[in-house]
Amino acid sequence: MTVTVRDVRPETPEDTAAFARIRRRTLPYMISTGASLAYDLRHTHPDAHYRPLLAEEDGEPVGTAQVGLVYDSPEPGHAYVNVYVDPDRQRRGAGSLLAATAEERLRALGATRLYTWVSDAPAPRGFAERRGCRAGRSAHFLRLDLAHGALPPLRTPPPGVELVTGTDFADDPRPLFALDAETVVDEPSDVEREFTDYEAWLEETWNHPLLSRELTSVTVGEGRPVAFTAARTDGTRYGTVMTGTLRAFRGRGLAKLAKNHSLHRAREAGLREAFTGNDAGNEPMLAINKWFGYEVCATEVQYVRELG
Repeated sequence: MTVTVRDVRPETPEDTAAFARIRRRTLPYMISTGASLAYDLRHTHPDAHYRPLLAEEDGEPVGTAQVGLVYDSPEPGHAYVNVYVDPDRQRRGAGSLLAATAEERLRALGATRLYTWVSDAPAPRGFAERRGCRAGRSAHFLRLDLAHGALPPLRTPPPGVELVTGTDFADDPRPLFALDAETVVDEPSDVEREFTDYEAWLEETWNHPLLSRELTSVTVGEGRPVAFTAARTDGTRYGTVMTGTLRAFRGRGLAKLAKNHSLHRAREAGLREAFTGNDAGNEPMLAINKWFGYEVCATEVQYVRELG
């Protein structure tokens, strides 16, 4: 058996479909499609040098790697590589070759620190540690049974507050960019980010094919968006990729109001599963998701390695 690694070709549906299929097998709680991968390849900021890789065993796709630079960090040199191999094709060299190929490319781009997420299990953690990585923070994937679970009842917004959807900002999404920019920098992370590029946000977030503006809920107060939950869907599954509130409006339950609004509409639209993710130390958001009925379905650990 011969294992090879090559770039995913965005113009080749077979490549993007294979990448999405392997990701679905290894990360069933993350929403991705072949079409969304092709979009990411065409529209991710060029400074990210986003180069997903596909491992093949005798010509058959068996593994994937997400590879790129954290281009919006004020500290240069941060990079990432996330390797996922089909569960039935592990321990045959695909993961090691993907990781080595990715590291070689990132070094050539000037990367000095490498971040990688792996499942919180002995085999993937051992894989990372054998490559000289050290364990850092962890994060949970959470699942909610939309078809059979009992959502909290909808409540009327408090005086002066209105609930709308992302479609209300179709003509001018800049207010949502400002809201997203303030909340995303408060997300727990080992990498500081500067979220200032509106055009990149339009390409990577607002116009992304998985984003559902209809299911994205926004809480408006004092004439501007103050809290929101951004929703993605592949037509059968629903995921919230960001939920947050402006600092001056926190502690009033406004993000919970928006998320409940979105979840109810997702269920009415016929979606049967809801997924989200939280840093293991983000107790406030974990408590909110527990209130909705989410349960932890998997955990990943982030490892870091200095590329000397």
